[in-house]
Amino acid sequence: MILMLMIRVISSPFSAAEEPDSDIYMRFMKSHKCYDLIPTSSKLVVFDTSLQVHRFLCSSTRTESEKIWVCFVLTCYILHVQIYELEEHKIETWRELYLQETFKPLVNISPDASIFDAVYSLIKNKIHRLPVIDPVTGNALYILTHKRILKFLQLFMPKPAFMRQTLEELGIGTYSNIAFIHPDTPIIKALGMFVERRVSALPVVDVTGKVVDIYSKFDVINLAAEKTYNNLDITVTQALLHRSQYFEGVMKCYRHETVETIVDRIVKAEVHRLVVVDDNSSIEGIISLSDILQALVLTPAGIDAQNS
Repeated sequence: MILMLMIRVISSPFSAAEEPDSDIYMRFMKSHKCYDLIPTSSKLVVFDTSLQVHRFLCSSTRTESEKIWVCFVLTCYILHVQIYELEEHKIETWRELYLQETFKPLVNISPDASIFDAVYSLIKNKIHRLPVIDPVTGNALYILTHKRILKFLQLFMPKPAFMRQTLEELGIGTYSNIAFIHPDTPIIKALGMFVERRVSALPVVDVTGKVVDIYSKFDVINLAAEKTYNNLDITVTQALLHRSQYFEGVMKCYRHETVETIVDRIVKAEVHRLVVVDDNSSIEGIISLSDILQALVLTPAGIDAQNS
């Protein structure tokens, strides 16, 4: 399916030079459906809500989207619920808490909806994954994410001229009221910031303002895996000693780098955001996948979904 879509992109009657430069991505996404992004072969894992959480946490088939959901609900549990043998609870219990915290129905999209509509829904609803659901059967077909959409654009779309402009020139990213923590910040405070600020990661900054690490919602899952969720007075530095996966370091960028460079870096590293720093590695801002898709797709359409 992706190969067929790539052929259509290459054989389009409009070249990159003929298309209006600023809205080439918007035009492409409006003319293609979510169905076009579904691979001919992919894995979608579905769990019964009666499954105990500890079996879910130990599952080798757990996907990135599932881990993110666990991290969010786990954070809510730790902050608001009296915890005892947390990992013995069932998924349905966690789901009830999730609904209490958000008061939102499941956001999903039809395979016949445009990719543009998918981007708009992801950013407007401030969600990281969008289930593609068959409207007839109600079956989930695929999970669309910012990362998968951006990777597709990076691989198969031509690079318009504005991609060679810098972050500073285009004003992409967040550079005020940045949420961050320090190495000695207690875990309980970091978890509270995840919920209050609705962010998925917190840069760890030392006393000089230099970025030294990052604490994300992926790291929260270690609290359950190691049964350390009742000891939340430990510092972020102590908690990060128990990372279950290899950590390559904080992915950074500079304001003077081009959007093309930023997209290549974020896709290659498979991360959700880059920390914008100055020449001394002091934090200046954050650029997320949502920021990039907003600038490439929605802004040319005159839509500011992030602030709607």
